[in-house]
Amino acid sequence: MVLTSASSLGSPSSEPDLDSTEEIPQSVSSHNVILHRPRRLRRTETLRRLVQENNLRVEDLIYPVFVMEGDGNRQEVPSMPGCFRYTLDLLLDEVKEANALGIGAIALFPLIPVDQKDNYGTESYNPNGLVPRTVRTLKKAVPNLLVITDVALDPYSSEGHDGVVEDGEILNDETVAVLVKQALSHAEAGADFVAPSDMMDHRVGAIRRALDREGWTNVGILAYSAKYASAYYGPFRDALDSAPKFGDKKTYQMDAANAREAIKEVDLDIAEGADIVMVKPALAYLDIIYQIKQHTKLPVAAYNVSGEYAMIKAAAEKGWIDEKKVILETLISMKRAGADLILTYFAKEVALMLHH
Repeated sequence: MVLTSASSLGSPSSEPDLDSTEEIPQSVSSHNVILHRPRRLRRTETLRRLVQENNLRVEDLIYPVFVMEGDGNRQEVPSMPGCFRYTLDLLLDEVKEANALGIGAIALFPLIPVDQKDNYGTESYNPNGLVPRTVRTLKKAVPNLLVITDVALDPYSSEGHDGVVEDGEILNDETVAVLVKQALSHAEAGADFVAPSDMMDHRVGAIRRALDREGWTNVGILAYSAKYASAYYGPFRDALDSAPKFGDKKTYQMDAANAREAIKEVDLDIAEGADIVMVKPALAYLDIIYQIKQHTKLPVAAYNVSGEYAMIKAAAEKGWIDEKKVILETLISMKRAGADLILTYFAKEVALMLHH
């Protein structure tokens, strides 16, 4: 029998005080229970890796390389520390080293001698020109290497523009006819992908039809679909001596203020036969990468361009940033935005970091 005082019978105080921290330990009291603690999944390095949403892999990287005429020579690009123009013999060593690190693809850009440049870019489709010779050599020496060639006139143009110039205007259709010849010469040399970077209207469709007509049905097209008229390209133009001799490229490359237009350009390139679409530059256009990734089922590439590279290198030289950490953070931001592939001059450095 439990004896209860009369004063307690029927008294409201006879019910347990569920809010009392004396009866329920404070650590489990209802107003202190935190059901979701995101930090639980950040507790150890192993756990962080286990739940990581995006991963950067060596296989995601495409290494842009610069080739020039001559033998036994390499020249550092002044505005791109650690990045070089190579003669073909030394480029072969560089590419073999990159391939040994797991980098399976390169994007090839030529430095063309001034005396080989003209307004019509005729050297661009010379079957024995610098790019076809380089492609043949690379494919023979490293058969598993994926070789992507740039298709544009600016490295070959005496005017430094991506197209034929007449009375200060860049002609579209006349340029496309030259680009088709250039793409065919690269395919015949053994290129796996041609990458039209010129932003002329309808060049993807014209190149696709020509490749198929000539039997190069397995040669892919990596289209520079959303290429912006950007100030981030300066160091690249230093590397190839390809800066425009007059004006700018805003009549054919995209306005930095536009986003919907990028979707339009992607749709046109897909309809014309592009296999991969690309956004260039990458870092200031992560929103464009994201939108395009949501819009298409095709692989999406991002170009971590020369200006982005140069800024990191310059800040690192000043000791203002941790270079390796910033490189990785920058590239993972592109993956997070939706890039499947990244063209980056950091490819070898990143491969080494990922291996270690």
